[in-house]
Amino acid sequence: MIIPEKLKIGDKIGIVSTARKITLEELSPAIKLLENWGFEVVFGANLFEENNQFSGTIGQRTADLQSMIDNDVIKAILCARGGYGTVQIIDNINFSSLKKNPKWIIGYSDVTVLHSHLNNLGTASLHATMPINFENNSNESLQSLKNSLLGKSNRIECKSHTFNRLGQVDAEIVGGNLSILYSLLGSNSDIDTEEKILFIEDLDEYLYHVDRMMMNLKRNGKLAKLKGLIVGAMNDMNDNEISFGKSAEEIILEYTKEYDYPICFGFPAGHINDNRCIRLGVKSVLKITENDVSLFQE
Repeated sequence: MIIPEKLKIGDKIGIVSTARKITLEELSPAIKLLENWGFEVVFGANLFEENNQFSGTIGQRTADLQSMIDNDVIKAILCARGGYGTVQIIDNINFSSLKKNPKWIIGYSDVTVLHSHLNNLGTASLHATMPINFENNSNESLQSLKNSLLGKSNRIECKSHTFNRLGQVDAEIVGGNLSILYSLLGSNSDIDTEEKILFIEDLDEYLYHVDRMMMNLKRNGKLAKLKGLIVGAMNDMNDNEISFGKSAEEIILEYTKEYDYPICFGFPAGHINDNRCIRLGVKSVLKITENDVSLFQE
């Protein structure tokens, strides 16, 4: 796995939007913070373009990401926000220069398309908060991103959960948004989970659809050979008039009950303000005890 080098004070961070449109006003708090951290912010040429709900056309969004990947001066690429649209451009991107000049690509939610694709290419990436959220993020969320960018160790701790399965594993982490992972099955961006720790999270899904997605992951062999499973925030789930009868966490527990790897629930990552940074593709130590959960990444 290719691990991008740590950033230094004064390095340039590029901001692009591979999905929904965004304004300078929405970005202002993040720009201020990144500059306070000592980085220089560079905008994609088409960052503030608009094409219906998107941040420009497919061609414009492709051009912005490609330009940032190819520019040796840019040391990290921060996706401004999620929504929908990254999958529209993924097959247009040439990642060859990223292998020669690795740099962190950062984001969550719809950016899971990039994370999964990059993992298949053997390049690590950062599942972390995005500029649209900076103003409301917890200090711990922002600090974990800063630590990862500067190459410092990243330790995330959280409380125990009733559904947790205890144990300790040392493995690479993959994953991201469950709905996006589900949508990528069978494509060249499909996730490889064998002998890895899988991380999943989601927001605003119907419970029956969570069941459908977990069933599909299981039928495609994505759950059988895991080393561990981390379940992040599963927020604002929806139900029909006739109840599905299980929570999102109970659904996940049901589809993993036959396996014996460690599992934790309620991990602080995903569509929440306390969205901690996870280095995807990086060897990590996940420890789940009766009292707490810890994830450590060098």
